This record gives sequence, C-alpha cells and structure tokens, in this order.
Amino acid sequence: MSENVSVTKPVRKFVLKTNRGFWKLFFLSLITFGIYSIVFYTSLGNDVNIIASRNDGKRTMNYCLLFFLLMPITCGIAAIVWFHKISNRIGGELVRKGINYRFSAGTFWLWNLLGALILVGPFIYIAKLCKAMNFICLSYNTEG
Repeated sequence: MSENVSVTKPVRKFVLKTNRGFWKLFFLSLITFGIYSIVFYTSLGNDVNIIASRNDGKRTMNYCLLFFLLMPITCGIAAIVWFHKISNRIGGELVRKGINYRFSAGTFWLWNLLGALILVGPFIYIAKLCKAMNFICLSYNTEG
C-alpha cells in the first residue's frame, strides 16, 4: 500500500557570503582603485536586506545609488546616515539571533568617525563590520 505524500518545497533560501574580511577589502580596493569597495558595500546592503527585512520591515538603500547619486549631492552626509542605519540593523540582527557580539550605530560613531582622529579607527570599524556580517550570515545560512 503506497501513500501519496505531498511534499512542499521550502521557501527559496540564499546562501550568503561568510568570508568577508578587512584585509581582502583593503587590498582589493587598492588594486581596483576603490571599485571593489563599492561592490563590497552593495553586497553587504543586499545581504542585510535579505536577512533583516522580514523582521524589521525596513530596506537599506542600494550603495551604488548612494555612492553615485546622493553622496555628491549631500557632500557625504548621506553616507554617514547610510552607515549609521546599516550598523543599527546589523546590531539588531545580532541581538535577535542571540549572537554574543556587540555592534551598533555606536560602533560606527565611535570607531569610524571619532576613531579617525587616531587614524586607525575606521579600519577597526570595517573589521568589526566584516566580523558582525560574517556572524549573521553564518547564522542565516545554518538556521534561516
């Protein structure tokens, strides 16, 4: 006796990159004269939208649009707002997923802006950003 069992396909799930790193970003940005950094932040924004939009109902603006259109018009202020918002979203996802790593908009303000006074602050911020994204992407890949 055979039973007809209806099998439903799972919701399409993306496999997100978990190998973001500061040194890779640094050297590839140097070699490509900054083009890789645009690709990096665009990918980062897209991944945050995939992970967080269903929970917080927000969408992060595409970084290419920000870089080529809004940054020149606003003299870079739009980039500060973008990084503040995306840092908050990443920090919120870390908390929601129960990942024990501290990252928020405060990290952006402390390391990227105030840390620029000691020259290494922005590099520390980018390293922390990469690490936080690797954590939430790994969690998304394993748990959904």
